[in-house]
Amino acid sequence: MIASRIPDIQGRTRLPEWLLLLGSCLTVIAIVSIVTFLLIREHANARQEATRSATTIAQLIDADVLRTVELYDLTLLGLIAASQRDDLKQMSPQVRHLVLFDRSTTARFKGDILLLDKHGEVLADSSLIQPKPGNFADRDYFLAHLSSRDSGMFISRPFKARCDCEDHDQWRISFSRRITSPTGEFLGVAVASMRLAYFDELFNSLNIGNDSTLNIINNDGLLLAQKPYLLSDSIGKSFANRPNVERILREGSGSFSSVSSIDQQNRLYTFSRVGNLPLTVIVALSGREVFATWQRTALVVSGATGVLCIGLLWLAWLLSRELRLRHNAERELAQLAATDALTGTANRRMLDQVLRHEWFRAQRSGKPLSVLMIDADHFKAFNDRHGHACGDEALRAVAKVISSHVRRPADLVARYGGEEFSVILAETDSAGAQQIAEHIRAGVERLPSVAGADSPITVSIGISTWTTASDMSLERLLFAADKALYQAKEGGRNRVVAD
Repeated sequence: MIASRIPDIQGRTRLPEWLLLLGSCLTVIAIVSIVTFLLIREHANARQEATRSATTIAQLIDADVLRTVELYDLTLLGLIAASQRDDLKQMSPQVRHLVLFDRSTTARFKGDILLLDKHGEVLADSSLIQPKPGNFADRDYFLAHLSSRDSGMFISRPFKARCDCEDHDQWRISFSRRITSPTGEFLGVAVASMRLAYFDELFNSLNIGNDSTLNIINNDGLLLAQKPYLLSDSIGKSFANRPNVERILREGSGSFSSVSSIDQQNRLYTFSRVGNLPLTVIVALSGREVFATWQRTALVVSGATGVLCIGLLWLAWLLSRELRLRHNAERELAQLAATDALTGTANRRMLDQVLRHEWFRAQRSGKPLSVLMIDADHFKAFNDRHGHACGDEALRAVAKVISSHVRRPADLVARYGGEEFSVILAETDSAGAQQIAEHIRAGVERLPSVAGADSPITVSIGISTWTTASDMSLERLLFAADKALYQAKEGGRNRVVAD
């Protein structure tokens, strides 16, 4: 009962301890949040930097491919223009061959350059003055020009040459244009093939790391070139049904991160169309290489942050423990300072504080306040006859009985002085106070004789109650209780008297 009173009166709470822990947790959360934000930003910067680098590489490839394709297109346009000259048939085969293919020498990695008639038969071959017989009516480019009046350039699917030449097993693609009469009639096809080794040389001049790849696909999702090759037979193979390729063909240009369906690696894909050609360049950077530096930095920073946060929380816990120990020690000291050492009840100082507190509370609430003054009967003679040790034991026994009948947290049992005790009963009227006092008197009377004593001990009790109807001060309330106690003693002791 005394301990429960101490925090209210002394103002001792554990608020600083909780504030320390809360502040430490909020600091840790702030540190983790800031570090996480910085790491996320650095991750985004690493991605952005890799995207810029990949975009630059894609632009270099685009520019080179556009120049090369332009050379092939000029070769085709020159071939078509020369084939439509009226005086061509009167020229010798050598001169005719020179006129037809005078622009073809500038094309890089060129293969066969052919002039086909409307049936797909070879009319002229850049490699031979007298062309070998051959029919290419089944080629995709011939069928495309045959069925369409579009005179634009067509890029074929990858294929291997039919000849027995040294590089017949090398992959090629062809660039072709439709030859049309002035009336729009289909006259044939001019076609120039290019060895895909051109892309190998172009890719080899670019450094993209060990696990990254460069790719060129057409609008049908066919792979034309790749560095390095992830599959041995991937050239000419369609990847149009792969999710990443579907997205690339759909969007045309851009950048995104995804997992490769071939080697299951996380990659950063940057892609763009090659001008207005049906070709797309794909730079697929390895996620491990792109974020390798960031991952090392993130590991070091996260580890250091973790150690810092754990250390901060540990120090906060140590400080909170010290505060708790200090609070407990202060609480124990406060309790000792408010407790009577002999009986364990509140002392006079505590009594004065609580009584004043309850008095003002009763004044505010208007509820009654009762005070009991209890005195051990004939205690001086008892003490002289049986000794101080026996007297002390008797006082402890009386204090125990009183405390057992005063159980509410708001009430207080205190040693007033010597053999006298005082009880504060908050929100208790005179009738209630008399009932409690009677229980205390009877409880003390039933106490067995203290060892060495020849008679039991009894108590006299005086009661004083303040109500809103009464006109008395705090001092008057105490005086009335003391007066009632005096009357109880004058009336024969071992009794209860209410003022």
